[in-house]
Amino acid sequence: MQKSIEVRGKTADDALAKGLAQLGLERDDVSVEIIERGKKGILGIGAVDAVVRLSYEAPDEPAPKPAPAPAKPAPRAEKPAPRPAKPAPRPERRPEPKPEPKPAPKPEPKPAPAPAVRAEGTQAEQTEAFLRGLLERMGVQADMEITPREGGGLDVQLTGEGIGAVIGRRGETLDAIQHLTNYAVNRGSDRHDHINVDAEHYRAKREESLVHLAEKMAAKAVKYKRSMALEPMNSYERHVIHTALQNYEGVTTSSIGTEPNRRVVVAYVKPEPPKKEPAGYKEWC
Repeated sequence: MQKSIEVRGKTADDALAKGLAQLGLERDDVSVEIIERGKKGILGIGAVDAVVRLSYEAPDEPAPKPAPAPAKPAPRAEKPAPRPAKPAPRPERRPEPKPEPKPAPKPEPKPAPAPAVRAEGTQAEQTEAFLRGLLERMGVQADMEITPREGGGLDVQLTGEGIGAVIGRRGETLDAIQHLTNYAVNRGSDRHDHINVDAEHYRAKREESLVHLAEKMAAKAVKYKRSMALEPMNSYERHVIHTALQNYEGVTTSSIGTEPNRRVVVAYVKPEPPKKEPAGYKEWC
């Protein structure tokens, strides 16, 4: 049996695709008749959808068969309804005794932390004893010179072979040794004196090179009129840079970033133009 449907779309191809999808057929299974071609219009005004008619062969539907008449049920002999059986008595359930809760074990009292006990001996003796043990575990043999500092504290100078292992990359190992020494010696004491640990006068040489680097970067900032960023440094080295350039004309310094990648930026500062004297100022003076 021949059937057909009409489908609308923006274009004839669009309408054809919609019709095939609606019928679930292929292009070869239908015949297409374009009733109206679509128009785009101008800026969407006057647009007309395309209309196509799709014809296809539908299988003949068989005529519905009449439903058979329901058969009459045979008459049943009436029987007296049986009496419901009495339910068997349920056995009585006695409630099970609940177990008595066990008392929670009492937490054992924690022993109070022992108070920090400061090692016996003077500050210089404690510093030497700690550093000797630390260097021994590092496998480094070094001579040690300990001198008091003005205003309190100690200066420790380490010399010897293989001292580079004590300094480390950019003095990182030396800074760690100094931090541990201050913690170990000042622990448990009311007075906290700073202990400066140096190796082969590394800190003085490093400070001299930082000052030279700061002046070099400041000169570049003034020459090229731009900001110059230095490599990441610890707080002490950044302080050396700031101090070296605090009176340098034409530049200003600031720190950016977060530890351990915090660094100093040397920025160019445009000089202020000289103030002009009012006309006739010299004649009046």
